[in-house]
Amino acid sequence: MADGVVLTGRALAHWVRQPAQVLVGLLFPVLLVVMFGYLLGGAMTVPGGGDYREFLLPGMFAMTMVFGVEATYAAVATDLARGVTDRFRSLPMASSAVLTGRAAADLLHAAVALAVMLACGWAVGWHPRAGLPAAAGAVGLLLLLRFALIWVGIHLALVLRRPESVVVLQILVWPLGFTSSAFVASESMPGWLGAVAGWNPLSATVTACRELFGNPGSGGGSFAAEHAVILAVAWPLLLVAVFLPLSVRRYRHLAG
Repeated sequence: MADGVVLTGRALAHWVRQPAQVLVGLLFPVLLVVMFGYLLGGAMTVPGGGDYREFLLPGMFAMTMVFGVEATYAAVATDLARGVTDRFRSLPMASSAVLTGRAAADLLHAAVALAVMLACGWAVGWHPRAGLPAAAGAVGLLLLLRFALIWVGIHLALVLRRPESVVVLQILVWPLGFTSSAFVASESMPGWLGAVAGWNPLSATVTACRELFGNPGSGGGSFAAEHAVILAVAWPLLLVAVFLPLSVRRYRHLAG
């Protein structure tokens, strides 16, 4: 644990020394809120009625958690390409600290990014309307999703090992976001696409957060929509159960 804390501090020190990169990462989701909420929001309708911005914000909170997987990938892949990871492996330190330190640092960064988005949502008129305990549960689900995606990013970086391959990950992140209910309700999509969006892990978190925040768009007649909170817990736990052991195994078998 002590070694993991040290490496968490290393990642945080990098962010302090590169504030421009951190600020761009924090402000990009805010730009998307402005673009979708104000430029395109007037043409959007929410099933069952309600304000589109209140419908949109839980989706943007979840998308902010998804965007972070690229930063995780880039950080791990860069350390591998520069030989930093090999140096860590040669030191008298716990091998698990390299991965746990990265995971802890990225989760802290996600918490800050989520706080910025919550403040942005409040500024544009979004409010949690189901009480503080339910809102805290929604925040917990968002961070759980981010924690799961951290391990996906770590594993992919350990497999591909090239920082420039982050472009491949970016190509995958956007379809994941747009084939979900983050921006539009799955009921408004063609039947087959609505079914895909309904079972998207991101949709589970988005729908659950709308329900817990008391925002419009949380309903739906599908099994996935009716059990969104359960799926919002189950999907991330499944991802962690798969990718955390794979990441540890891959790290232990890295070539020198």
